[in-house]
Amino acid sequence: MFMRPTAALAALFLMSTAPLVLAAEKPTDPQIAHIAYTAGTIDIEAAKLAIEKSKNKEIVAFAKDMERDHEAVNKQALDLVKKLKVTPEDNDTSKTLAKAAKEERAKLAKLKGAEFDKAYIENEIAYHKQVDGALETLLIPSASNAELRSLLETGLKIFQGHEQHAEHVAGMLK
Repeated sequence: MFMRPTAALAALFLMSTAPLVLAAEKPTDPQIAHIAYTAGTIDIEAAKLAIEKSKNKEIVAFAKDMERDHEAVNKQALDLVKKLKVTPEDNDTSKTLAKAAKEERAKLAKLKGAEFDKAYIENEIAYHKQVDGALETLLIPSASNAELRSLLETGLKIFQGHEQHAEHVAGMLK
């Protein structure tokens, strides 16, 4: 599934292996940009792990979609922040996200076969649900730049589609 260019920054939130933990304070646009880029990088790493470890063609295809989408979107996001003259700002949410993702990848790396496949796809589903909620309740309302807000809104629709895709793959594993 290819990402539409209009989803550039927003789509970076897509399906990470770490739980999305948002700061209690309303994030600024530079913080939102950093959270998005961090989430994209995390999912690229998770996808690479799944491609390496899984022998299941559905899991591998799903992971390749995630890797391709996030690499493309990371590039688009960098172009957008340059255009908007926004410097992404590291923050507690980004740090927590990266730490949790590292821990989750370590857990997944110890698993093999069907056990890995099940844990990977279940984690992807759970993360999508968290991202959808975070977009709706915090990130979209917090974005002050109209272009960023629009990208996040488009991203929400995409994430909902990816969540359905992950649920479909999970159903095939049963």
